Amino acid sequence: MPIPMEWYLGLGGVIFAVGMFGFLVRRNMFVMLLSIELMLNAVNITMVTFSHYLNDLRGQIFTIFIMTVAAAEAAIGLAIIVTLFRNKATIQADEIKEMNG
Repeated sequence: MPIPMEWYLGLGGVIFAVGMFGFLVRRNMFVMLLSIELMLNAVNITMVTFSHYLNDLRGQIFTIFIMTVAAAEAAIGLAIIVTLFRNKATIQADEIKEMNG
């Protein structure tokens, strides 16, 4: 018996809600970056679900493209966080008031 589409969409919605909650509530920049990644993966789950149930490969191809861009975004985001930690000795978003040295 196949798993219904609503379960996949519910999973994507729950993961997106957890990511949004983590981004809005937590002030640690590393947790905020992980929350953004959670939201991107929730969208990927939804796109693959619709792609599978509509028998169209465009959603799955676009998901691979999104995963590639998300990997680059994570690498750049981690580099920015490491640089901020070296300069300011904190990664709390509330404590970083200015971007210059």
